[in-house]
Amino acid sequence: MNKKLVSWLVILAVGCGIWFTPVPTGVDPNAWHLLAVFVATVLGLILEPIPMGAVAICGIAATAVTGTLTIKDALTGFSNHVIWLIVMAFFISRAFIKSGLGARIGYIFMKLMGKRTLTLSYGLLITDTLLAPAIPSNTARTGGIVFPLANSVADAYGSRAEDGTSKKLGSFLMTTVFHGTCITGAMFLTGMAANPLAAKLAGDMGIEITWGGWALAAIVPGIVALLAMPLIAYLINKPEITATPQAPQIAAKALADMGKMKMSEWITLFTFIALIVLWIGGKTLGINGTTAAMVGLIILVNANVLSWDDVLKEKGAWNTLTWFSALVMMATFLNKLGLIKWFGGSIAASLTGLDWPIALAALVVIYFFIHYAFASSTAHVAALYAVFLAVAVQLGAPGLLAALIFGIVSNLMGCGTHYGTGPAPILFGAGHVSLPKWWGMGLIMGIAQLLIWGVVGGIWWKVIGLY
Repeated sequence: MNKKLVSWLVILAVGCGIWFTPVPTGVDPNAWHLLAVFVATVLGLILEPIPMGAVAICGIAATAVTGTLTIKDALTGFSNHVIWLIVMAFFISRAFIKSGLGARIGYIFMKLMGKRTLTLSYGLLITDTLLAPAIPSNTARTGGIVFPLANSVADAYGSRAEDGTSKKLGSFLMTTVFHGTCITGAMFLTGMAANPLAAKLAGDMGIEITWGGWALAAIVPGIVALLAMPLIAYLINKPEITATPQAPQIAAKALADMGKMKMSEWITLFTFIALIVLWIGGKTLGINGTTAAMVGLIILVNANVLSWDDVLKEKGAWNTLTWFSALVMMATFLNKLGLIKWFGGSIAASLTGLDWPIALAALVVIYFFIHYAFASSTAHVAALYAVFLAVAVQLGAPGLLAALIFGIVSNLMGCGTHYGTGPAPILFGAGHVSLPKWWGMGLIMGIAQLLIWGVVGGIWWKVIGLY
């Protein structure tokens, strides 16, 4: 039977199966029906009977045709500013490549750290870690800064998605950058946009989380996780290029051949620096991160670093805008209609009677894997953080310990899918990692992170007196 037809039959069977299952007591029928469409859409993105963007349009249309949502509500994902920040990040990364600045930076990385692939990945992680305390948007940090560097390094090594050479280096680097940003976001209160929201929700319950307290709790397990993650990635997604002893000399020659920086490189560099300043101080200056990124694009286009044709031809950006908007819209309305809160609350309440360490561990695992139904860490935190924290405290867990753990896991949980956190669509959109591999590695990395933070963190949190 035709593979496309089989895929559609599976998608429709799963969607209809959920749709026609009796609606649980206390659940809005529209929420249950939206869940059916959401699951079918995610399955469609995995099986890809048609391109991902087209699958997303099918999902949007299904919500409106069935009357689950109005067409106005079904299109609200396209107005999400975080999604547009992701799209702008694609364009900015294109400027790095077209101007030659990305290649230049890539060659500098090769010259300094290019002898082995692992050292390249650690260099990128160090960059992300240093930026994490100052840039509270992991999307801006990864999409606008680290991703262009990783893409440039891969390109410099001749590893390109479009010609099927991702296994050389690109697949490994995209993997380490993505899972690295989930870790660095977890290490600082200002490492990810939803972290301050978690701290506020904890504060509303009388549990104060300070910047220093968060950093102290996360620093040791975070460093261990950052050291271990590239090694795990290396084992399960080993790059074809593992040792390049001549790379520093090759890079030095390439830099000499490139000569002095061109005007387009300087403009890209200054735009890049200006964006960093605006992303760091945007809240003080009253400038949204997406607004700053749009200004950056305007500068690059007016300075002829990018043409409008370059923008229009950036297919990955426009494709991401389509499918990510659909998922964010559905996840948002699943939350608004109360399904996620009902689901999380039902599971959490069933743990009553367990000793608090066991109950807390179970809650963390549930909280982590529920994120597969979310296309936004902020939405997940807003919907479930307070629910799970309240249940954990009710069961006897120390308040500050539980609040910090759920805050940290709110970052780590994004590693599972290609839509679960802002940087995911950017790095997945580069095309170096297939969807099945992305999800498979996400599951392995997620379990590894839970174990590392659970064991190392558990010991460290005892040492610093959190329990």
